[in-house]
Amino acid sequence: MKRRGEKAEKLNILVLADVESKSLWDFFDKEKLSDVDLILSAGDLKPQYLEFLATFAKVPILYVHGNHDDCYDDTPPNGCICVDNRIYVYKGIRILGLGGSMRYKQGHYQYTQEEMRNRVLRLMPKIMYHRGFDILLTHSPAFEINDDRDRPHTGFRAFVFLMEKYCPKFFIHGHVHLSYGRQFKRVSKYKETTIINAYEKYEFEYED
Repeated sequence: MKRRGEKAEKLNILVLADVESKSLWDFFDKEKLSDVDLILSAGDLKPQYLEFLATFAKVPILYVHGNHDDCYDDTPPNGCICVDNRIYVYKGIRILGLGGSMRYKQGHYQYTQEEMRNRVLRLMPKIMYHRGFDILLTHSPAFEINDDRDRPHTGFRAFVFLMEKYCPKFFIHGHVHLSYGRQFKRVSKYKETTIINAYEKYEFEYED
């Protein structure tokens, strides 16, 4: 647990989501991961892709489920760590995971607004124990913040609540592909939180 006054190290974090990067799979070079200190997957990636990266990465690969990740129930990505519905602490950084999308059809990793709200409420004891969190890792965006108006891509109100109440340093999500249109931003800001769309791959620096 991150204690009062404790600072996390300066880390280079690679985030992934939605589309397997040819740069990291078809044209892989292990040197591309040499400066990476942590890998976060925001969902909808083939388990074989994450397993492939895990064989070369010398750092943890943490993931949440996307709405198309039902296959993970039978073939989860070996060598990777699921952080759905939990807080995972790595080198002083508290990472809260909440995968899934808005419910628009039958699927294991789809939720209504109320269902997502209830997931967050069940996590409150853990959040309080850890005195908040530093990174919110999800598949879907937050409601009316880099989401879309169609039902499958509507964001969750519960994520707005988490940002407003706990002010995490970063909010990482996927689900809304940058290829969908110019209105979807790679990096944006909501109050004190930097929001990153992890579509395909993106690296950023974490420093207290």
